[in-house]
Amino acid sequence: MPGMDIYRFDALVVGAGIGGATAAAHLAPTRRTALLEAEESAGYHTTGRSAAIWILNYGTADAQLLTAASGDFFRNPPPGFAEVPLMSPRPVVHLARADQVPVLEAMMAAGNGIEAITPEAVREMAPALRPGYAVAAGIERHAFDMDVAALHAGFLKQVRAHGGVLALRQRAGRIWRGSGLWHAETSDGSVFAAPVLVNAAGAWGDEVAQLAGVAPLGLQPKRRTALIVDPAPYDVSSWPLLDDVEHQWYARPEARAKLMVSPADETDSDPCDAQPDELDVAIAVDRFQRALDIEVRRVEHRWAGLRTFTPDRSLAIGPSGTPGFFWNCGQGGYGIQTAPAAGRLLSMLVNEDDPEGLRDIVPMVDPRRFAKENA
Repeated sequence: MPGMDIYRFDALVVGAGIGGATAAAHLAPTRRTALLEAEESAGYHTTGRSAAIWILNYGTADAQLLTAASGDFFRNPPPGFAEVPLMSPRPVVHLARADQVPVLEAMMAAGNGIEAITPEAVREMAPALRPGYAVAAGIERHAFDMDVAALHAGFLKQVRAHGGVLALRQRAGRIWRGSGLWHAETSDGSVFAAPVLVNAAGAWGDEVAQLAGVAPLGLQPKRRTALIVDPAPYDVSSWPLLDDVEHQWYARPEARAKLMVSPADETDSDPCDAQPDELDVAIAVDRFQRALDIEVRRVEHRWAGLRTFTPDRSLAIGPSGTPGFFWNCGQGGYGIQTAPAAGRLLSMLVNEDDPEGLRDIVPMVDPRRFAKENA
């Protein structure tokens, strides 16, 4: 358009959370990439509010496969990727009340490496567990904490190292395709153009698609609440993550001396800067205190984030059916632990490379599956 400053790239990625940062980092070595972010900082929404633990047996089949394929990256990241380790061991214990034993048995039968452990053994690891609360338990010993900030910063550093650009405070207000290029006009009037546009806008993914004239997927953001409590007099630094087997609550050590508690809520929400609801905070405290002999005198901090799901809860990674428009959305609660493999898969699909060991995942995450269902 006459008079507009147009910045040309080989790929545009909308959204600089973990999905966008990982996609851009994998595209940048072969395509000069611009990463467009509406907020003042990258990862302000979901990425910065994650529970940050890698659990192999968590989520849909595609999420578990992508999680497994990402494990080695966390354990052995590329030289210089981060100044601190990306992972530290943290077992996960699934607790079952008497009425939940069949759920635990089914989880252990279908899972990978979940071992039975007695409630007494759990109490040795987490002495505050109330006697009689759980009659059975399973443990995943291979789980680990993830340093989300270091992971996210490492991918952004890779983007810049390959000549990519992180454009903050650049909300896309108009998106159109012309002369074989996608154009995104941002909030300051700048126009970024490239033959490829990757929609990694998280909760705003459908809005970005509609701006571009691409059919939305039916993404549904869901609010998840978390809070920090003081577990005194207990030293919780070496405790496992304790999880209700039906995922009605969980608690995990935070900053060594505190516990992060969540009611594991999934409340439908519009895309927004999510805030905690007092009822969800109260539910979290009640469920936590039923399981653990820790009196919550004060909630030290509370927050909420949005986890965005596709209609079938599997991820959406790949082409849209509209030339040059790709999806990297619908990560739900698995975005951090799947990020390395998901970004690699996205770049392979954009570049039409053989997805190698990720080939079986492609049909599971193909965004075009929703168009076929609606045809």
